[in-house]
Amino acid sequence: MATLRRLRETPRHLLVCEKSNFGHAKSRHQHLVESHYHNYRVSLLIPECGILSKELKNLVMETGPYYFVKNLPLHELITHEFISTFVKKGSCYALTYNTNVDEDNTVALLPNGKLILSLDKDTYEETGLQGRPSQYSGRKVMKFSTEESTMMSYFSSYQIQEHQPKVELSTVRDLQCPVLQSGELGGEPEVACSTLELFDWLGAVFCNSDLNNEPNNFISTYCCPQPSTVVAKAYLCTITGFILPEKICLLLEQLRHYFDEPKLAPWVTLSVQGFADSPVSWRENEHSFRKGGEHLYNFVIFNNQDYWLQMAVGANDDCPP
Repeated sequence: MATLRRLRETPRHLLVCEKSNFGHAKSRHQHLVESHYHNYRVSLLIPECGILSKELKNLVMETGPYYFVKNLPLHELITHEFISTFVKKGSCYALTYNTNVDEDNTVALLPNGKLILSLDKDTYEETGLQGRPSQYSGRKVMKFSTEESTMMSYFSSYQIQEHQPKVELSTVRDLQCPVLQSGELGGEPEVACSTLELFDWLGAVFCNSDLNNEPNNFISTYCCPQPSTVVAKAYLCTITGFILPEKICLLLEQLRHYFDEPKLAPWVTLSVQGFADSPVSWRENEHSFRKGGEHLYNFVIFNNQDYWLQMAVGANDDCPP
């Protein structure tokens, strides 16, 4: 019965929200993107937009490639040749694929050269390494992302495949959007919605949920927070794969300049989800799956260069930086 009660519980998460401006000397936007290493999905939502600019579309279509290497022995990642060819250049990321971080042995290579091993008890004792117990109870193929095309030739003796991220582009019509004011992070009744209300609304939009709260809808009773406004069309772009922080920095920089010319939209969003079974979230913060495996962040970019930054992880993870 206790297990059934736990399954019925709504997964909890930690959400940190902050406001800043891209022009501020102490703005953390670039550091937060660069230190979130293993990214699975990037989504852009641009209200009052029917087509992406040429510059932004080129960036969206050029976020790959990444590589799958099957049955790769772990010792290959600590050879002098691999370290010299990839690690020392500072732009190599790797993550075990199709493993459950709470149950299986999981490995992550960070761009600073650190190799994170999340091991079950038996494997840990066999290795003879010194480590620390995971803060979580319980505990194949490697996925790489790197700027160098030499990955294919380097691992040619293994089963290696090159992949491109999947890009989905769509236009959402008559979308009811919350009214936001950049200076009102907590919202104001009858004037502007809060950052938490926006966070929930974005999740519903990205899931293609109905937002009208119709009484005969048995899937979702969610509706857009108030106050709101209806936009004739909004552009939704989703990139799925293994996406480098450097590529996300370029997308964020391009969105910063979206308002260099007058636009109807008062804001746009950039949302990034990490791999649910990565052993780390930001930097070297330990991460687990538990009930959801979420570690994600979202930028709301306003037309005055202010931005909101929302960062979320599971309730048992360390607080986002």
